[in-house]
Amino acid sequence: MPLSNSTSAPAAEVLLPEGLRSESLPRHVALVMDGNSRWAAARGLPPTDRHEHGMRALMRTVRLCRAWGIRVVTAFGFSLENWNRPKAEVDFLMALIERFINDNLAEFMREGTRLRIIGDRSRLPISVQKTARDAEEATRNNSRLDLVLAISYSGRMDIVQACRKLAQKVDAKLLRPEDIDESMFADELQTSCAADESSSSCPDLLIRTSGELRLSNFLLWQSAYSELFFTDTLWPDFGEAQYLQALTAFQSRDRRFGARKHNAAL
Repeated sequence: MPLSNSTSAPAAEVLLPEGLRSESLPRHVALVMDGNSRWAAARGLPPTDRHEHGMRALMRTVRLCRAWGIRVVTAFGFSLENWNRPKAEVDFLMALIERFINDNLAEFMREGTRLRIIGDRSRLPISVQKTARDAEEATRNNSRLDLVLAISYSGRMDIVQACRKLAQKVDAKLLRPEDIDESMFADELQTSCAADESSSSCPDLLIRTSGELRLSNFLLWQSAYSELFFTDTLWPDFGEAQYLQALTAFQSRDRRFGARKHNAAL
């Protein structure tokens, strides 16, 4: 029986762990899921196992987001630069992404998760393109959580393609250059698919695992005012305790977006 495209789980009461405050939680969390290779090597596991366990960690985090009322999670699954990896690894990753979508689609429908894919789809295998397109259509009316998978994604190319779209509108006399502002530009970025009245296309919190301290060409425009959290934990080991640590740190930050509080010292 085909999955209905109108399924959306009813809003459940949010039960937060001690120390978290619902009014101070990020609405949008971005994930740079790093450390799979080191995790597998340390355990003497074959290379394929690293990505399998990484996908399990992603679903753990997705479930925590749903349980705690976070509206959007954007996960960096495969970068545009990752196409330069050995073909056997790329082929395995593409098959794993396709299986991840298929294996979890029933849960997405049952729990009200809407799936979105961003990145250069033209380079994906046809079967992955179809699987992604069908899952997006099936989940499009779900509203409890947006799961945005960045596949074949580049922050720089996202900015470039937004510029091209606006340039085409100017060339077609549909837009004047002087009318272009930040809001209009953001609407042309691929992450605009996750923006609505209750959430933002820009992550409030960006988490990177494995001890690396860089963005790696992920959500460059969108992360301008994101709070950054870096942890030495390798991605497959990232679980509830580590996520709580990141959210607790986020709640302790003073987010001013360039402004100064009236009573703050100069």
